[in-house]
Amino acid sequence: MVKRYCNRMNAPRGQNPFRSGGFLPQGLLRRAGKKPLPFAQLPPFLRALLVTDGTVTKILEAYYWESIEVCTLEQGFVAVEQPMPWIQVVPGDSVLIRKAQLRGQESQRIYANAFSAIRTQYIPEQFRQQLIDREIGIGVLIRDSGLESYREVLEVGLEGEASAARVFRTYRIFIGKKPIILITESFPLALYGFDAEGGKTLQTPPR
Repeated sequence: MVKRYCNRMNAPRGQNPFRSGGFLPQGLLRRAGKKPLPFAQLPPFLRALLVTDGTVTKILEAYYWESIEVCTLEQGFVAVEQPMPWIQVVPGDSVLIRKAQLRGQESQRIYANAFSAIRTQYIPEQFRQQLIDREIGIGVLIRDSGLESYREVLEVGLEGEASAARVFRTYRIFIGKKPIILITESFPLALYGFDAEGGKTLQTPPR
């Protein structure tokens, strides 16, 4: 999974449409071997999830009106073999990777899957071990650290086939003006009542 970030270069200044805009009238979601899907055809709530620079967990809780838990499925350190320019990682650097799900505590619906790569050496010491020991989530870390942080959406896209199709977004989090955390969140289209092949909303998303 970490390979998807390798050798991905930063867009030239002014050429990242997701940096400051949410209205992308000509935006397309591309997928290999398939016709591009116009961004405008997605349900409005999904569009909002893809471009927000806020916390997805809070947005899901407010919209679906249930507590969302972050369930860690896998976590560990890996040595990176190729550069990851998005977070200034070079070959030989060690990053903490984490796979997680955002799950409704009552409904048990899996609203999103998340994969993150973290440069833990730049996390404040009082939070670093808690993060490694899974005692604290990334959202809580950002909220409680008191450090200046900024989220930059780098890309959105479409992946998977038929009923397993999902939209995703990748963004990075700056802490203390350094790009420290890289996260890809994917949202299953079927759960949100959308048919990727037909390019249309099938039903009102579950509430």
